[in-house]
Amino acid sequence: MESRQVDLDSLIGGWREAFESADSALIAGSHDLPAEALRDWSHRLADERAKTVLLLDALARDRHARHALVRLVAAPWEAKRLLGLPIDVAACVFNLDGVLIGSAELHAEAWRETFDELLFRHVDQLGAPFVPFSVRVDYPRHIHARPRLEGVRDFLAGRGITLPEGAAGDPAGSETIHGIANRKNELLLEILARHGVRAFEGARLYLELAHDAGMRCGVVSASTNAKTMLDQARLSELIDVNVDGSTMVAEGLRRKPAPDTLLAACRGLKIEPADAAVFETNVDGVDAGRAAGFEVIVGVDQSGERGLLRQHGADLVVSDLGEIIEQRLAG
Repeated sequence: MESRQVDLDSLIGGWREAFESADSALIAGSHDLPAEALRDWSHRLADERAKTVLLLDALARDRHARHALVRLVAAPWEAKRLLGLPIDVAACVFNLDGVLIGSAELHAEAWRETFDELLFRHVDQLGAPFVPFSVRVDYPRHIHARPRLEGVRDFLAGRGITLPEGAAGDPAGSETIHGIANRKNELLLEILARHGVRAFEGARLYLELAHDAGMRCGVVSASTNAKTMLDQARLSELIDVNVDGSTMVAEGLRRKPAPDTLLAACRGLKIEPADAAVFETNVDGVDAGRAAGFEVIVGVDQSGERGLLRQHGADLVVSDLGEIIEQRLAG
């Protein structure tokens, strides 16, 4: 018989929903049940919860994910404590890539294929050997954190290629700015369909705890496919506001370090930045958070820039959001 790997997130979430339903049923029946019967059912439910935690604990230990079990037992006030935020923080704004999911590699691969196709067609015009798109150099210099059309314009200008602007409906790959941007989007969707995208385990737990604590959460991304990636990572139901590349174009929002996108997220959440926390991965994001006036700025460092993030104003720097929870559990 073929064995299947049990999805720990789904298993824990299912048990949590079951216990929440049982708690709700006891509360609803508290006016009709005799006091002795109510106590008996409450004790039986507590025993069942404890036994379930022990069984799941053994499974989670095998997968090095023990901290995920806090969601089974955390009350709203405890969930808020585990987030490691001041008590008056009422909302969180997260940069999507690098904080919640690891999608930069997927974007970079789609851009590489897109531009290499174009550059190969223009070898004769450029009068130079074919130099492919560099994920290490070209992506951070011309593309990262920029709206798609802006990235196309900037990269082509750097390579001495001039194309007409075109229109939003241009066929993917046609020799216009919009056509090239549409080709990148087409390739990204193909890559997402083949490989998908997963949330970081610690980030999912952090979002779930924020949800349990009654906090509103927003996401900021320069990608127009942020909603698709949130759906694939099964995070959409935990996100209240999504400020993405389409929002940036429609509202004329500047990219970071300008605070525009972060302020737009706060407007959507109906919260002042002074009552919110922001989670960013680089100095531009931290600078944007400081300019916006967030109460707390958390740096999520995956590239060895902890010192820089602190110098630019991050109040806390961690390697992932799960680290915050682990610190609070240990304390």
